[in-house]
Amino acid sequence: MDKIVIIGGNRLEGEVVVSGSKNAALPVMTATLLSSGKFVIENVPELRDVKTMANLLKIIGADVKFSEQRMDIDTSNCNKFEAPYDLVRTMRASIYVLGPLVSRFGYAKVSLPGGCAWGPRPVNLHLEGLKKLGADITLDQGYIIAKAKRLKGSLIKFDVSSVGATGNIMMAAVLAQGTTVIENAAKEPEIKALAEFLVKMGAKIDGAGTERLEIEGVDKLHPVKEIMIPDRINAGTFIAAVSVTGGRITIKKSNPDHLTFVLSKFQEAGVKFKFYNSDIIVDAPDKLKPINVTTAPYPGFPTDMQAQWTALMSITPGISIVKDTIYLDRFSHIPELRRLGADIQVENNSAIIKGMRELKGAAVMSTDLRASASLIIAGLAAKGRTDVLRVYHIDRGYEKIEEKLKKLGAQIWRERI
Repeated sequence: MDKIVIIGGNRLEGEVVVSGSKNAALPVMTATLLSSGKFVIENVPELRDVKTMANLLKIIGADVKFSEQRMDIDTSNCNKFEAPYDLVRTMRASIYVLGPLVSRFGYAKVSLPGGCAWGPRPVNLHLEGLKKLGADITLDQGYIIAKAKRLKGSLIKFDVSSVGATGNIMMAAVLAQGTTVIENAAKEPEIKALAEFLVKMGAKIDGAGTERLEIEGVDKLHPVKEIMIPDRINAGTFIAAVSVTGGRITIKKSNPDHLTFVLSKFQEAGVKFKFYNSDIIVDAPDKLKPINVTTAPYPGFPTDMQAQWTALMSITPGISIVKDTIYLDRFSHIPELRRLGADIQVENNSAIIKGMRELKGAAVMSTDLRASASLIIAGLAAKGRTDVLRVYHIDRGYEKIEEKLKKLGAQIWRERI
């Protein structure tokens, strides 16, 4: 097991390249199951979750090769339509194989997923959507079993906007007979990227990026080559890191259009930006302003940036409030930030932050992926040494983050425990 050690106080300067989006790559990888043949996916981040998904595809029968951010997937010999508990429990995104398997093969047996240890994240929207498409769904000893001769198009209206359910039902519907309409669909860039990948394969999808998707089922899809979009949460995390430490960095190979609301909040806090094509130049102010945020579905402030923003506000003098309306129990990073000296109280689904002029290093423990990022951000600003334990969480979503921060001037390294 590893830990990340940080000696805080260094200003960040230089350039950093944003990795490809994990949250786009995972559903795209499972979408390859919808057709037989050889796929090529580029700009795939080398992350724990991506490798877990690759192993799941191998169990199903795909041949997967992954090197230097290129993934080659051959789905010609898929013959086992089961996602076992031992693998699925480590990653919630494994639920994405459910739609493609039942749509193409008429059968799927998928363990109920695991992953981050915070909050209720039910799969009922996925299952109800598949039922409306005609799948027979049963739960047996912790497994979801889905059967269908051929799915049939239907009207599906989600009570709440769900990225995972939108992606899963969209993948299931592309081979269904007839037309499927998804209302209150997720509008995130990762969903749009998945839709564009499916269209490239021969699917007929209208409305990607809006709350209404219309999908006309086709009989067959074909393999394609695709490049993954940049990871907007990675970009936002680096903006928070330079903002908390001061300095000036260039974030390369990003997409500012995916970060409009996030950038506006940083600007309110005093951070300055310049944009050159896919590059974002970030200029941190000498003094930040306390700014309230409330998370919301895209294009609002993402819940995946809530913990990083909380860390930023914890060293911004003044009072700020961070409210998470997406997940009501996503504040496990707060007790750990308090260990560094942060003054934060949680009431219902809001964190009330009294910003301090200085945090002090301590040993802290990661509890989930984004909590890990918040602790590293706080450690970069804290006086003295911070040891961040359980960094296997951060390896699920950030590619060699300590190496990238070190190149920017941070005093940070990884140690074996």
